[in-house]
Amino acid sequence: MNTVKAGLAYFLIVFAIGFVLGTIRTLWLSPMIGPFPATLIELPIILTASWVVSGLLINRMQIAAVDRDRLMMGAVAFSVTIIAEVLLGLAFGRSLADQWSKLIQLAGLTGLAGQALFGLIPWIRLKVADAAQAR
Repeated sequence: MNTVKAGLAYFLIVFAIGFVLGTIRTLWLSPMIGPFPATLIELPIILTASWVVSGLLINRMQIAAVDRDRLMMGAVAFSVTIIAEVLLGLAFGRSLADQWSKLIQLAGLTGLAGQALFGLIPWIRLKVADAAQAR
């Protein structure tokens, strides 16, 4: 249960950061340089924040250093993120068809890849720690 709570907390914190960054990207950066370059600028910032937040939550909530728990934490966060993205799009008047058409463009696919990495970060942290210990 702690793993699910950690996944939800991970989602909430990173989603809040992403909402702010996404607003800046959408309203300011994309009109200036285009959606794909704007996404490329945002992506390392949000993934760095995800790395830091996941580490803090893993330590604070004592998530076990095992594949299952780390993957569960990330899967919960990723799943809730996708649901929130769709619902937020609908709330802002974007139909599912419109959301899909944006998703299959280069900027959308890049953002989706970033979201998948976000979901894998708790597990990646485990693999990085395992590799460091093996040295």
